[in-house]
Amino acid sequence: MVSINPDKCTSCYTCVRICPVKAISVNIKNPQPEIQPERCIGCGDCIKMCVPGAIYYRSGIEQAKQLLATKAKKVAIVSPSISAEFDDITDYRKFVQMIKSLNIDHVNEVSFAVDILAYKYLSLFGDFKGRYYITSCDPVVVSFVEKYHPNLVNNLTPFVPPMIAMSKIVHKKYGDDIKVIYIGPDIASKDVALKFSGSSKVDVVLTFPELRQLFKEMHIEENNVEFSEFDPPLGYKGSLYPIRNGFIQAADIDENLLTSMVISVEGKKEMLESIDEFEDNVKVIHRHLHVTYGNSLAGPGITDKGNQLFKEHLVIKYANKRLMNFYRAEWYHNLQEYITIDYNRQFEPNNQRLPDPPVAKVAEALKTLNWKPGRHSDCGQCGYASCRDFAIDMAKGIVIPEMCATFAISNSKYYSDTLKELNEKLTETRKALKETEDKVESEHNAATQALELTDAMLEKLRAGIVIVDYKLKIIKSNSTFCTILGGDAEEINEVIPGLAGADLNKLFTEDICNLFDYVLKNSESIDGRDVRHGESLLNISIFPIRENQVAGGIIRDMRAPEVQRAEVTRRVSEVIDKNLEMVQKIGFLLGESAADIEKMLNSVIQIYNEKK
Repeated sequence: MVSINPDKCTSCYTCVRICPVKAISVNIKNPQPEIQPERCIGCGDCIKMCVPGAIYYRSGIEQAKQLLATKAKKVAIVSPSISAEFDDITDYRKFVQMIKSLNIDHVNEVSFAVDILAYKYLSLFGDFKGRYYITSCDPVVVSFVEKYHPNLVNNLTPFVPPMIAMSKIVHKKYGDDIKVIYIGPDIASKDVALKFSGSSKVDVVLTFPELRQLFKEMHIEENNVEFSEFDPPLGYKGSLYPIRNGFIQAADIDENLLTSMVISVEGKKEMLESIDEFEDNVKVIHRHLHVTYGNSLAGPGITDKGNQLFKEHLVIKYANKRLMNFYRAEWYHNLQEYITIDYNRQFEPNNQRLPDPPVAKVAEALKTLNWKPGRHSDCGQCGYASCRDFAIDMAKGIVIPEMCATFAISNSKYYSDTLKELNEKLTETRKALKETEDKVESEHNAATQALELTDAMLEKLRAGIVIVDYKLKIIKSNSTFCTILGGDAEEINEVIPGLAGADLNKLFTEDICNLFDYVLKNSESIDGRDVRHGESLLNISIFPIRENQVAGGIIRDMRAPEVQRAEVTRRVSEVIDKNLEMVQKIGFLLGESAADIEKMLNSVIQIYNEKK
């Protein structure tokens, strides 16, 4: 019935504070208000108090448009509160014709149903059998009793509300195949209509603002319609129903404070307190309770929520005007005709009371609120009568401590001090960050200069230099490397300097690529390996740079004159060095052999002399 638009909600928690049954909850995980539809009683206080307009009720406009477009016979039943809503229309007969201009066949007053129910109530109260009742005309009161005082369900008067009673009447008069549209001030009737079917069914419920919107969309105004009367049966004192004692007046129930069996109350606080007291002290009070929430003249289905006394004046003025040409005999005849309809109903308890939390959890909530014994603030700004009541619902998980004004103020000072401290730390952090950024920039500049210097040195080298990754993709190479490869490599180098990203497999033979692959996988160097690449003889040295990730290669073209001279000199030197080493080894071996022979000959001479 009631919903919240999260895009408009500012989380001010006014709706949570104003809800009489705490059907709107917030918690730590979801601090945005959330309506619990099973707990809602449809009073609409949250809609009236929501300044951003984030809370809205279920619209019946589109459903009404669809129904009005059909060929079925359509009947509008109108609440007596309409006299207080449309004070801008000079004559009620113009208003009746405006409704008929919506493609509606008949327009009837709900006040006649109020007259019949008033008679039923008078009979019930007059035939007292020991049970005291709570009147069930107001759907908000009925929902409150069913959900939060289920023990009193059997004390609700067993009659349908005026809207359903009038639906029964028009179904009997016009037939079961009619479509009924109720026009009234209370949004709770939208859910009530869903509970009845058959001859009690109300197909669409429209509030007064919704009716005004339909008039506007269909360009229906007072100055372009004629007079038209309400269709009979017409109401009598039921027109006073929107006023607090109007129903009692319609029923001619004794209002003498000394002798009356009925107590009348109206309003949010009055409803809550009176029903609580009725449950606790009905055996002592010995009175029936006629209670209404007060939405007939100030509910969410009324365009102007103020001017209560002026609206009551309009209702009384309208009732007097209607009674000037009232035919009481005809009214009584209609009363006898339609009073035989079954207006009884039953109520079902729908207990939505939350279980009381453990005492320890309530104590923990009070501690969180910084509440101390002897210091009772009980300011009521949270919407609760006392701090303990607030702490109980906090322990139930339907409110958060930020809703407590005292807690919010003390926390704001704490947060202010904390924010100041954080700002100081943030200033220091920014200063350190600036120093770090300067250092990083300096190191980056140094690295850039070193890289530029390295690139310049690589370009000066007469040997080809190439660096590859583990996929044998070239990371960097110098121009000598491209010259050694020749052909396409030099052309690509002009477009992509250093052949960055080129595949080594497409530039070298498989044998050479295998050498690079070996070094990458084994992290072992290969020095001075001579390999053939096409018609060229290359001398390649490969070494790991980053284990298993990056390797570098030095490639020299053996055909280059400077390489040949250097290589011949190097290799001749290697041959000479090896020959000298071999001669030294031969001399050493010959010297050792001569010494051994000399020793052997001396030993032979010595043996010979001894025998001689």
